[in-house]
Amino acid sequence: MRIESILPTSRKRLSTIQAHAAVSEAAKLLSNTHISLVVVCDANEVMVGVVTKTDVVRQIAHCAESGCTVVASAVMTRDVIYCVPSDSLYSVLSKMKEHTLVHIPVVDQMFKPCGVVNARDALQALLGEAEYDVLLLRDYIMGIGYQ
Repeated sequence: MRIESILPTSRKRLSTIQAHAAVSEAAKLLSNTHISLVVVCDANEVMVGVVTKTDVVRQIAHCAESGCTVVASAVMTRDVIYCVPSDSLYSVLSKMKEHTLVHIPVVDQMFKPCGVVNARDALQALLGEAEYDVLLLRDYIMGIGYQ
């Protein structure tokens, strides 16, 4: 099973901002319960980094009481671990486990974001596939559909 099989779900989790956007804009996007990672893009909509809830909280802790005017590019992670639609769910989950990630951006050949994979969504897809395989095997063993 490939990432492309869960792209409709991962597209719903995608939120992007420009690198020059204020961290407060990222915070607004991250306040949505379904969004835990914001992809930061350049003027050509190419991914240049990601901002997480942890990044925002860390920055707010360093801001003065008067407010925070830092831009997203100042707090983003630049060395992003990502996947492409043709990657297998197994390999992406392994990558996520190795790097202790819950979310990972999906990019196309031009490095433009097209989704964000959540580990739970990937696991549910794999579980669904396994349950289907079990049902097929059960039907085969019981001779259902075979004469």
